[in-house]
Amino acid sequence: MDNLNVSDKDLPLKAIDSNLDDKKNIVSIRLNNSDRDAMRVTAARLLVRESEVYRFAVHHLLGRLQRLYDNSYVGSDLLPLFLEFREELNTELGLKKHQLFEILNGRTVDPEKFVAMSDVELLLLPQHGVRQRLHQLSEAADYRHTDTSVWLERYFYAKYLLQKALETDVDESTVLE
Repeated sequence: MDNLNVSDKDLPLKAIDSNLDDKKNIVSIRLNNSDRDAMRVTAARLLVRESEVYRFAVHHLLGRLQRLYDNSYVGSDLLPLFLEFREELNTELGLKKHQLFEILNGRTVDPEKFVAMSDVELLLLPQHGVRQRLHQLSEAADYRHTDTSVWLERYFYAKYLLQKALETDVDESTVLE
């Protein structure tokens, strides 16, 4: 019988998960002093070991990022995730527009889920840049809001027909005329 040489990257995500179910792995990470101190203080406050706080943080974050490791989410399905973590992912990971474009559209075969490069750029711009760009888009005018993040979210949810219903009962004081 031939030996089949298969790396983890060739396995589907579910297969990798099942292979690792029973094993614990040691992982090394670099933290700045303030983050490490925060983890220690949090662990002491919760009366648990520091390693348990790290595992909790990883488990919690992976739960919130689950759309990234679920292959059924492609294209515009990923927009809610990137809207939620827009600033953190940009700051911490320093994603470039071509990287984010590939993440969003790399597996997209359905043209209805394709995310335009101009919208990918909106996810990477600083808040004031997003606001300026939204002001320039006539199709974004109907979703205008004093909070730029809300405006961007409404625009994307409407444009890409995302599942979350747009708010219809908007406080009149927050809508721009």
